[in-house]
Amino acid sequence: MNPSVSKPLPEGVVRVTQVLRDKGHPHAPVMLSDAARTAQQAADALGIQLGQIAKSIIFKRKPDAAAVLVITSGDRRVDEKKVQALVCADGQKLGRADADFVKASTGFSIGGVSPVGHATAPVTLIDRDLLRFEEIWAAAGHPHGVFKLHPDDLAHLTGAPIVDIALQEVL
Repeated sequence: MNPSVSKPLPEGVVRVTQVLRDKGHPHAPVMLSDAARTAQQAADALGIQLGQIAKSIIFKRKPDAAAVLVITSGDRRVDEKKVQALVCADGQKLGRADADFVKASTGFSIGGVSPVGHATAPVTLIDRDLLRFEEIWAAAGHPHGVFKLHPDDLAHLTGAPIVDIALQEVL
């Protein structure tokens, strides 16, 4: 007899699972058979609307190099000027974060950045457009990992404010 062997969860998913458990979140991460590095790939794999994907985008605040996490709906683009106005003091700027910065500051690779379980707590903002949905899905620390939640859960899980930071155009 050959017992089935399950692969251990990736370290990032383990970290996210622990945070969700500690905060009493009812939905554990699930692993998709295919990678979902983009919001569209995740939506297709889950059979949901693109907007139901809570995509996590990391920016880099200059000059202090703080990570800024923006969680927005998969069918929206972030208005960087709005984000900068909310998280930067006079003279500070917001810049794009490269893959090395994302990995070093969050502990996650691009395509698997979760709203929770970061290596270093980022400055976090949640876009109000996510509130259009009863159910959303977010990355769980790995390109194959996702977890289900209600948009209001994001504020509870992250402590972040819900603000208007999306451009009005729909992707």
